[in-house]
Amino acid sequence: MTHDFTETYRMSGSAPDCKDDGRSRAGKVHDMMPVSVIIPMYNVETTLAAAIDSVLAQTFRDFEVLVVNDGSSDASSMICQSYEDTRVHEIRQANRGLAGARNTGIRHARGRYLAFLDADDLWEPDKLERHLEHLEQNPGVGVSYCQSSFMDDAGRPMGLQQKPKLSGVTTVDILCRNPIGNGSAAVIRREVFEDIAFRDTLYGVEEDFYFDESFRQSEDIECWIRIAASTDWRFEGIDRPLTWYRTNAGGLSANLEAQYESWNRAIVKARSYAPGLIDAWVDRARAYQLRYLARRAVHSRNAGVAVALMHRALRTDARILLLEPGRTLLTLGTAWLQYLLPRGLYQQLEALAMSVAGAFNRRAAA
Repeated sequence: MTHDFTETYRMSGSAPDCKDDGRSRAGKVHDMMPVSVIIPMYNVETTLAAAIDSVLAQTFRDFEVLVVNDGSSDASSMICQSYEDTRVHEIRQANRGLAGARNTGIRHARGRYLAFLDADDLWEPDKLERHLEHLEQNPGVGVSYCQSSFMDDAGRPMGLQQKPKLSGVTTVDILCRNPIGNGSAAVIRREVFEDIAFRDTLYGVEEDFYFDESFRQSEDIECWIRIAASTDWRFEGIDRPLTWYRTNAGGLSANLEAQYESWNRAIVKARSYAPGLIDAWVDRARAYQLRYLARRAVHSRNAGVAVALMHRALRTDARILLLEPGRTLLTLGTAWLQYLLPRGLYQQLEALAMSVAGAFNRRAAA
């Protein structure tokens, strides 16, 4: 695999193949700007334009958009190059995975703050404005995140929102519940990544790494745990859904076995530098992770697996039933209903529940 990067600058009136060897942008401390938006791109031709458009529609305007082409073979690159906005740049590399694409974006970024957007998700127009205000007013906060709204594969709102813990977040919260929730919710100070950077020669040349590229899944939670356990930076959220998260039964999150194994690897790694934390909380963290995977199994229409995962979660640490009875019982009950009921009847009940939940969320928002 190559370690050379080629960047295409989308400048109005310039040739579409204008190139740079990737070194001129990296490390330009004197050329800092407020925000770098990093979008990993791998065969996302159906959703990429909407993601970029949601960034360009931001009320805060002083940013760069680094679209990291992680070895795409579809029309994604052509879509990216069609933008004449000089803030949009494409960085090309051989495939390194999501963590590797984010790392490349971080190395090239000029922003004091780094914002991450997966190419199948969207932002509300005031996301960057609100996060910058949050970070500027709270200098001890290193990771600012937000609530998220859910949309389906086709981009239709599902009427559901992710409402994590927003303040007083501890390392245990990060380990057990991951309040950030998804890769498109966080805006992070550059200094946070500088504090957790490590050097390696993974691709034949020494480089700085931030996300661990040996992870093809669970790279987010591995990084968040490392930040929480090894630095003094605080995690804090904004009480508003500013990110649209696309649920995708066919994506990485649907590969439950691989996801669970990668989570286990993240726990093993965390134990190497925070053994007390892991020994004290690993059972509860594992129970929450199994419950999360059970929800993913329900979404993937894999009811038998969902039931098995929920029973395993309760055997691992039944206290999640006392700590979060609503969510735990809802996941358990949904898994069993999907397992026992005919598919048509279950789908009718599911549609009714989604409608009621959507109406409740809209009423609460109003």
